[in-house]
Amino acid sequence: MSRGAWDLDDYRDLLDAAQAGGYRFSWFGEDPEPGRLFLRHDVDLSLDAAVSMARVEAEMGIATTYLLMTESIFYNLASPEGRETIDELHSLDHRVGLHAVYPNAVLDDRFEPIVAWHNPEPEYMTDPIPGVINVMEERYFSPHTYRSDSNQTWRVGDPREELRTGAFPWLQLLIHPEIWVYPGLSMAHTMQAMLDTERERRLGQLPGDRITME
Repeated sequence: MSRGAWDLDDYRDLLDAAQAGGYRFSWFGEDPEPGRLFLRHDVDLSLDAAVSMARVEAEMGIATTYLLMTESIFYNLASPEGRETIDELHSLDHRVGLHAVYPNAVLDDRFEPIVAWHNPEPEYMTDPIPGVINVMEERYFSPHTYRSDSNQTWRVGDPREELRTGAFPWLQLLIHPEIWVYPGLSMAHTMQAMLDTERERRLGQLPGDRITME
């Protein structure tokens, strides 16, 4: 089931619903006690989208967990853009964990000891990781207390009314920033908008590499 405008105003409404329901935004590492909301962002495609979403949350007094990739084909954490993104997320009081490609859960000092597998398979998705929090390990994952916007679809239904009424005892909520930052009422349209934006951004970067388009 899908709903809403799938934009940052719609995302604010989702956060408003959680606040109206009395949920406390919590960190992985804390116990899933009644009233806690573990909000995480798997950043699959766009650092720009992550920063835009992080700023909205900071304006609302909310701090969350961003999971960034070291093996992405879409962005490079070692680039100036990557370093600036991590610095800004920290400056906004968000936490940064690793969005890892199985089985490579190699963390360095850029990351909190928190891992979310990228496109995980069921046979390892919930397995504990020594010395690290797996956000899908048993204590944080139950179908009844987990919602995700993957592929711009709420597969178990949009959670905001349940959040607004406090119906969840606690909840882990997975939000992908690019879905809400780039315009589109379907995943195909949203991805096209992201790619159009990316093309303009890349064109603007070419002069910095002494490349002209004349």
